[in-house]
Amino acid sequence: MDAAVQALVDERGVCDALYRYAEGVDLRDWEMYRSAFTDEITFDLSSYRPGSVGAVSADAWVERARHRFDTLVATSHTMTNPRVRLDGDTAVCTMNVEATHLVRRDGVESWCILGGRYRDDLVRVGDEWRICALRLEVRWMRGDRSIFDD
Repeated sequence: MDAAVQALVDERGVCDALYRYAEGVDLRDWEMYRSAFTDEITFDLSSYRPGSVGAVSADAWVERARHRFDTLVATSHTMTNPRVRLDGDTAVCTMNVEATHLVRRDGVESWCILGGRYRDDLVRVGDEWRICALRLEVRWMRGDRSIFDD
């Protein structure tokens, strides 16, 4: 395959990994969500929750997400403006995110929207790209942040 065409295919594959991440959460499709990650991942969510930095198995990460997101009525993660830098079988992707979260407590709905940027490292695994390091930079939040407390 021509190098320029291969670069376009790889960029699309990198973006697809981020879209599987977002759509998997929103649909509560945990198999799709898991398919976005390598077996081990590192994460830095400290701009959202101070101290939330580490390394974990992807299966444990998915269970953590399932526990957190299954308590919400609905979510919507909109990912835009992907910028992909390829280097052989590795890539870095930055992408803007706006994520809406809705919860219902005692019949009352509350929501929180956050906006920010993902900066993720990915590797090629077979014919797919997968996230091996996930970083979120929260730039703003609106609404009831307490819906994330548990």
